[in-house]
Amino acid sequence: MKLQESIPNCTTEDQYQSLYQDFYWEVPEHLNIADVCCRRWADETKRTAIFYEDSAGNCSKTSYAELYKKSNQLSNLLRQQGVQRGDVVACILPQRPEMAITIMACLQLGAIIMPLSFLFGSEALAYRLGHSEATTLILDQSGVDAYMQIADRCTYLKTVIGVDCRQVPKNFAALEWETYVADMSSNFKREKTRATDPAILIYTSGTTGDPKGALIPHSAILGNLTGFVASQNWFPQEKDVFWSPADWAWTGGLMDALLPTLYFGKPIVVYQGRFSAETAFYLLQKYKVTNTFLFPTALKMMMKAFPEPRQHYKLKLRAIMSAGESVGEAVFNWCQAALRVTPNEMFGQTEVNYIVGNSNQRWPARAGSMGRPYPGHRVALINESGAEVPLGTIGEIAVNRNDVHGHPDPVFFMGYWKNDATTRNKYSGEWCRTGDLAIADADGYLWYQGRADDMFKAAGYRIGPSEIENCLIQHPAVANAAVVPKPDKDRGNLVKAYVVLCKGFIGNADLIKDLQAHVRGKLAPYEYPKEIEFIDALPMTTSGKIQRHILRRQESERGKLKAN
Repeated sequence: MKLQESIPNCTTEDQYQSLYQDFYWEVPEHLNIADVCCRRWADETKRTAIFYEDSAGNCSKTSYAELYKKSNQLSNLLRQQGVQRGDVVACILPQRPEMAITIMACLQLGAIIMPLSFLFGSEALAYRLGHSEATTLILDQSGVDAYMQIADRCTYLKTVIGVDCRQVPKNFAALEWETYVADMSSNFKREKTRATDPAILIYTSGTTGDPKGALIPHSAILGNLTGFVASQNWFPQEKDVFWSPADWAWTGGLMDALLPTLYFGKPIVVYQGRFSAETAFYLLQKYKVTNTFLFPTALKMMMKAFPEPRQHYKLKLRAIMSAGESVGEAVFNWCQAALRVTPNEMFGQTEVNYIVGNSNQRWPARAGSMGRPYPGHRVALINESGAEVPLGTIGEIAVNRNDVHGHPDPVFFMGYWKNDATTRNKYSGEWCRTGDLAIADADGYLWYQGRADDMFKAAGYRIGPSEIENCLIQHPAVANAAVVPKPDKDRGNLVKAYVVLCKGFIGNADLIKDLQAHVRGKLAPYEYPKEIEFIDALPMTTSGKIQRHILRRQESERGKLKAN
């Protein structure tokens, strides 16, 4: 059964069991992401691929025909510069049309695209460029400073291409995109790739050790689609327009926004600039955005800035997917009441993306729940030995190599780049371990309990930070919060909360007592934060996740200094 044929028309019934049991994968032997996301739409000259706008108000529109033509030109330039099938091409580009062009050009060439965040510092870039042995780098002004600090260490790089790089040092040696790409032919003979061939290399940042390069095959685009379609309330529909602030250098922006939108031949809104609640609502209104992926952090900012947004903006939103952290009841209820859209939470990671989630128009979304396994993915909660845990018990989320029919699941990554040992440790038999903990209820919904390394014990009780953080967010004074253990000689750990306040609130002893009472009145007595520290901003990843390990390490170091 083909993917599109397995998905029924809109209904309010809970059709989860039939959707899940009746779904079968159909993965062709040969597949290229650039073919299905760009080339097949290229003949439709009026079909819009990208609406672009930057913070200065500059706007443009790129059709699929233009995307294809420019991708062919870049492919020819890369081939002329010696890029071969299997080579790694790195790019440091924010959301902009050239990023989409670069991805398509590399993939149809048979090369491996390695997107790098423009927020990376020099050492983060040096490690990834060196470890991947990237032969080519494409960057714009946002990546120049960091690159120039380590340029002499990038011994594998043969070619650098600069996009709009107008303020550069004299020793910046790069081919100008505007000149060299435009001179190339728009006809290109693409490589024929298998579905199992490598396509994308994304380095994931763990809490310890060096980043790991997850190598993703072309087939992963299909593995992501059931979750994308479901979480976006059966995308695509006739007038659908997609937007997400998620950085395309990460799985969330690339595999949950850009590529699946292009796969279905729909337009995606691209904004080059800093995120703010005002900008988000401006884009949603101007481009009549129907579908979006917003991190819980973004939704919290929007909720605090505009409690009643429809009094200020005309919105066409029909679907919101959220991931990275738990949305929480307060934000969930605000989305339903103020945006008139039930958010569909989703769970996945770079190695196995879009495996669990909600689809409120097909099965009821439950506030705070990660949802159920998406069709095509066999998911279970397992213990340290790899055995499935009893119902109602915390276990590690794992996805099986095969679906419920015994057929291979195309969502899987190929392995970690030059790291076979870590790849093997990712698995317990046929189960791929995610490192994230959850509890399943009787209806098959999963409830996130945090990262395995985020859980801690305080006075003998097992504490998961997400529930406490979501409770704190419900307080009108709290913009964001992170909960970590504070070492304590009597209890092992104390529950400590780092809190970012909303504008107009002042952190003092009275507010601390009020916040503690707020949590104590809603959760178990042992869960309220014994200590609260106000902070201007939480440490966050570029993909919107709270970096609790930084705060944990800070508390541990403080404890050592106090002991000495």
